[in-house]
Amino acid sequence: MTRILIHVEGQTEETFVKTVLAPHLYAAGFSRVDARLLGNARVRSRRGGIRDWHVVRREIERHLREDTDAFASIMVDYYALPHSWPGRACNPAWDVDAKHETICTALVNDFEDKTGIANRFIPYVLMHEFEALLFSDCQRFAEAIGYSGEVNALQGVRDAFETSEHINDSPETAPSKRVLGIIRNYDKVLFGNVAALEIGLPTIRADCPLFDGWLGRLESLPQ
Repeated sequence: MTRILIHVEGQTEETFVKTVLAPHLYAAGFSRVDARLLGNARVRSRRGGIRDWHVVRREIERHLREDTDAFASIMVDYYALPHSWPGRACNPAWDVDAKHETICTALVNDFEDKTGIANRFIPYVLMHEFEALLFSDCQRFAEAIGYSGEVNALQGVRDAFETSEHINDSPETAPSKRVLGIIRNYDKVLFGNVAALEIGLPTIRADCPLFDGWLGRLESLPQ
C-alpha cells in the first residue's frame, strides 16, 4: 500500500494536506498520508518559511532512506521560494507553466544528482501561493469565511487572469496580498482551509491545472 509524506512550508499547507488531500488520497488507495513542516518549524519562534534547498533536500532524503517503500513530495510557495533553490532564478518573464516546469525539473535533477533516489520524489511548487487555489471559486471562498459581501471584489481579481495560478507574485500582488486588500481580517490558516473544504478538490483542480497535474501524479503512484 502506498505511503507518502508531503513536506510543507507552513501550517496552512500542513492543515490542507491533513484535512483536504489526505481523505482524497486514502479513498484512492493510499495507506498513509502525512504532512511534515520543513526545518523543524514547530520549535522556531515563527512557524513556516522555506529553508535553503540543501537543508530541505537532506530532510527528504532522510525520510526516503528510512522508509524505502515510501514516496515524498513537497508543497511550497513559488512566491516565497529562495533564489538559492534549483531553478528559482528562472526568467521572471516566463509564463507560469514554464516557471513551474523549470523549478520542478531542476529539483528532481538535483535530488537525483545528490541522492540517486529521485524516482520516489514528486515536487510541487504552488503558483504562486496557497491562496491562489481559493480563487477557483470566489463565491464559495467568500461565503465559507463569512464575507459574502466581498464576492465581487474577489471575482474581479480572478477575472483578470487566465487561471487562478496566474495571479502574480510580488509583495503587492501575490494572491494572499490581494485577499488581505479585500478582507483585512483574513486568517490564512483558519479561513484558508475552511474555504478549501467548501470549494472542494474538483473545483480547485478544474481551475488550477498545475495543482491538478501534481495530484494526478500522486493518484497514479503504484498501490
